[in-house]
Amino acid sequence: MLSCLRLLPLLFLAGSLFLPSQARQAQQASAGGLPAGVVQHSTVEGVTEYALPNGLRVLLAPDASKPTTTVNMTYLVGARHENYGQTGMAHLLEHLLFRGTPTLRNALAEFSKRGLAANGSTTSDRTNYYASFAANPETLTWYLQWQADAMVNSLIAQEDLDAEMTVVRNEMERGENSPFQMLMQQMQATAFRWHNYGNSTIGARSDVENVDIAQLRAFYHQYYQPDNAVLIVSGQFEPEATLQTIAEAFGAIPRPTRTLPPEYTVEPVQDGERQVTLRRHGGSPLIAAMFHAPAAGNPDFAALDIGVSILADTPSGRLYKSLVENKLSTDVFGFAAGLNQPGYAFFGAQLEADMDQGKALNTLHETLDALAQDAFTEKELERIRNRWLTDWSQTYASPSNLAAALSETVADGDWRLFFLQRDQVEQMKLEDVQRVTAAYLTPSNRTSGLYIPTEKPVRAPQTGASQLEALLKDYKGKDTAQVIDAFDPSPAHINEATQRTPLALPNGEVKLALLPKPTRGDRVEAKLLIQFGDAESLKGQRSISSATASLLDHGTSQMSRQEIEDKYNELQANVGISGGAGAVVASMSTTKDNLPALIELVLHVVRDANFPQKELDEYKAQANTSIRNAQSEPSALASRALSRHDNPWPRDDIRYTPTFDEARSEISALTREQLQDFHSRFYGAGTIGLSAVGAFDADAVKAALTQGLKDWRKAPAYERIADPYHAVPSETFNIDTPDKANAFYLSTSPLAVQDTDPDYAALYIANYLLGGSETSRLWERVRVKDGLSYDVRSSLDISSYEPSGDWSIYAIHAPENTQKLLTAVNEELQRALKDGFTEDEVREGVQALLNYRKLARTRDGVLASTWINYMQLDRNFDWSAKIDQDLSALTADKVNAVLRKTLDPATFSTAIAADESKQGVAKP
Repeated sequence: MLSCLRLLPLLFLAGSLFLPSQARQAQQASAGGLPAGVVQHSTVEGVTEYALPNGLRVLLAPDASKPTTTVNMTYLVGARHENYGQTGMAHLLEHLLFRGTPTLRNALAEFSKRGLAANGSTTSDRTNYYASFAANPETLTWYLQWQADAMVNSLIAQEDLDAEMTVVRNEMERGENSPFQMLMQQMQATAFRWHNYGNSTIGARSDVENVDIAQLRAFYHQYYQPDNAVLIVSGQFEPEATLQTIAEAFGAIPRPTRTLPPEYTVEPVQDGERQVTLRRHGGSPLIAAMFHAPAAGNPDFAALDIGVSILADTPSGRLYKSLVENKLSTDVFGFAAGLNQPGYAFFGAQLEADMDQGKALNTLHETLDALAQDAFTEKELERIRNRWLTDWSQTYASPSNLAAALSETVADGDWRLFFLQRDQVEQMKLEDVQRVTAAYLTPSNRTSGLYIPTEKPVRAPQTGASQLEALLKDYKGKDTAQVIDAFDPSPAHINEATQRTPLALPNGEVKLALLPKPTRGDRVEAKLLIQFGDAESLKGQRSISSATASLLDHGTSQMSRQEIEDKYNELQANVGISGGAGAVVASMSTTKDNLPALIELVLHVVRDANFPQKELDEYKAQANTSIRNAQSEPSALASRALSRHDNPWPRDDIRYTPTFDEARSEISALTREQLQDFHSRFYGAGTIGLSAVGAFDADAVKAALTQGLKDWRKAPAYERIADPYHAVPSETFNIDTPDKANAFYLSTSPLAVQDTDPDYAALYIANYLLGGSETSRLWERVRVKDGLSYDVRSSLDISSYEPSGDWSIYAIHAPENTQKLLTAVNEELQRALKDGFTEDEVREGVQALLNYRKLARTRDGVLASTWINYMQLDRNFDWSAKIDQDLSALTADKVNAVLRKTLDPATFSTAIAADESKQGVAKP
């Protein structure tokens, strides 16, 4: 998928609205109050389909448990529908729709003002436009009206196409920087000789650069019509009122009289192995294999999806065991692409430079070919089935993820496929997985790096077309009667509803932030933080501490890595453990009944890790491969240059930033004994915090902590490692990145500011207006007006502990545009300092930030992470409310005064990583 126009991350916090329970919502929508002409169709597990007279289909999925609303408009047009000379047209339209209509000329700016986390994306089968926001009827009405306006009134103007062309070309060049992306694109083109699935979604450069505006408008008018669209609304909203709003917004659009062109191209069965070789500068060696596969709506697809996951799983998969464990690659991966028409399954592996690529590819082939004789086991099936169903449950429980999943299955042929595939996986039989996987993963159906003549090739079956009409006949889904009351996410209520009394244990206190609340599927998000040591005791432990945290769940005194993974799956859990220096953090997502057992399991993993030599060897290989990749990536090179420039610490200090070669040397020197010694010296009780948000029993959680921490030794006393402000002389670094189509610009200045300073809120909004949004000065100048960058931002990183931080600006761009970019950024900084921001800019920016903060506070994972941060600062959500109040009180005079006091372009150090042969050495 090509995901475009990425908007502001959800890093803010505040409140929302009360709405009725899900049960009452569904009852209201299905009671006789349908708007005139609207017809109700299928209802499956809380999702109901309606149709307007003009052909627009509407899916409503109310969920009052999270006060956020997601709207997703899916058009059933993608790269698959493009003709000769039109490649990339669907993706271009995705960009141009945001350029505006006669009544709304800059949609992105309006999204930003209203606090919408919005995006658009294009695939082979569909284009969609979506937004998430804190539940609000007025915002929902406005966004639905924008969607209706954009459906029929988008300008698709030549001047907008000209302005956006550099941005799209910049996005294309970003993809060309990725060896994997280019290899996969060429493999698709080789595997699909006739069908448009062989074309990249972003299109051929010649087609994109020479596109005819009249042809682009005709494409828009042909496909952007109500009978070719599905509107999805999920989360907290009033179904009856929303359906009425939809009918009013879209009802006036007539049903089109045109007939969409028929699709009849079928990719023939492949009759022999095909080969692709790609040679480019930089990166690590890759091997891959692609196989034709049935459509997502074919009965065989779910079985193949499971079979591919069994083969490619880490660490239980057969490819992992044959490649990674035998040191033929550093990792493996694989997936089956669910598409509307017969698609593909893909396997791959990344290697270190000195690994035998031919041997690795042969081993990959042999492992897959052996499936016909070495059948899958019930244990393998259950492991992947449990993980698949856990991921499905998480998707269903999240309004935004559910909307995205329904959009994909709409594109696959029918939204009910989302539920049908779950049923298929639940009922999956081992013999079906074996039969289907072995049938499609035959050598003659493979595209890879080899050609082997075969006297009697074994043919793959004809790829199965979608049979959804038969599969969904009389399909009703499961009976779901769960009623979830609305949750009030205001700061005051979050404080009131959260249990924060510490848990007193003999070996130390455990800080708690427990927020029980009903959720769909009884899901819960939790964070466990363990801290230890200080700057002096952690000297010389940088790489050792990181490796120790990374390998905690790779084996314990009682469980292997695979057994730990299997237990996670059994508990319907996703767990991520990370850390370094003086802390380790475990992020947990599971269900209500499983949280206590999961906490005990994670504590066992953290306490009793034994760091198997095999796992350490694999970690070292993967880390070194990652470093080698970074050494040719413009963004990594620029970031490392500035991080080392702004780093006063000696090499043995935990805060020191090593060179790439130093980092690789440290990783290569790691021993199991070092990790065991670090673990035994530093890991223990004493400074621990746990937060949990969602459906859970607080007493059961406390009991699990008590049991899991029982008799654990105390860790060395924890003292936060300071990161004080220090002046850094400004300097410019020009870094040559040969053969890279895309360049990276990064500029940063140190600040002596803390988030408790009176100026903090003004700086917060000043950064947002300068480069933190799609209405910002840098965005409007660099992306919209000059078309120099696909993504340009500024960011503010301010410490909560001491006066220390930095202000940064970055942009990706074509190397030949470096000087234009530097000029544009400098002129906008000078203009902001000279003219300041207007009262309208400040007022609209503040309102947008407040909306984003409201939206973020509806996310259980965000709340759990925020409570962990607040624990260390002795804060609660009164702090979030205070920031809201400080923002609301700002004036343009205040913001401009703080901007001029703080922002000094002369203090910025800059790194430009680019192919100098295409730009010449950039001048600061």
